[in-house]
Amino acid sequence: MTELTSAELMIVNAARMLKDGDVVFVGVGQPNLACNLAKRTHAPNLAMIYEAGVIGAEPTRLPLSIGDPTLVSGALSVVSMYDIFTNYLQRGNVDVGFLGGAQIDKYGNINATFIGSDYAHPKVRLPGSGGAQEIAAWANRCYILTPHQKRRFPEKVDFITSAGYLDGKGGREKAGLRGKGPIGVVTDIGFMEPDETGELVLTALHPGKTAEEAVNNTGWALKVAAQLRTTEPVTEKELRILREELDPAGIYLKGG
Repeated sequence: MTELTSAELMIVNAARMLKDGDVVFVGVGQPNLACNLAKRTHAPNLAMIYEAGVIGAEPTRLPLSIGDPTLVSGALSVVSMYDIFTNYLQRGNVDVGFLGGAQIDKYGNINATFIGSDYAHPKVRLPGSGGAQEIAAWANRCYILTPHQKRRFPEKVDFITSAGYLDGKGGREKAGLRGKGPIGVVTDIGFMEPDETGELVLTALHPGKTAEEAVNNTGWALKVAAQLRTTEPVTEKELRILREELDPAGIYLKGG
């Protein structure tokens, strides 16, 4: 097997978390690859929903945006964006939402709005939420997919774009959010899950990675589970599907 990119490692492990029959709110890029990989391996009955209004998408090639025409061909239904968010997501009909962002803090809150201390004069202006804040609030469970870098994991985000557990377990309920929130964060080092307080804890490592790497690349004192798991190695089949069928041009596979 040729050397894995960090993107491939994250995508494969994200795909494995999906269950057959899940209804997934899919974004483009790496989450899209994870969902299509799951559908071609262990979850053939996965139902993919795209923000533009496509339900049960069966893309024949890699979609480049949520409005890519390839999403419509073979889909079960095409509705308005309003219907997707109200009649599907907010009613609890979406099992999984994939999220990402520039910053993720110790309680799984996500910042995709700006970096800095002053909203009006930021160091970096980011693209913003899109539908992510709605997905974070209402999907039955969420997964975050991001490279494990210290700048991405501050103890507290500069701005909460999408809610994790806010200030700890119970914070979501107080805010009136129905979804369970981020139950897992997949990185290129391992896997983090919330503990009983809502704080993210390192629970698994990818083969060849160490807890020290994860701790050194986290902006708070990352706790390590007593029973630290090791994820299963990426298989030749998973890698072949990713590289030859889903993203042969390497648009999303080359980077982290």
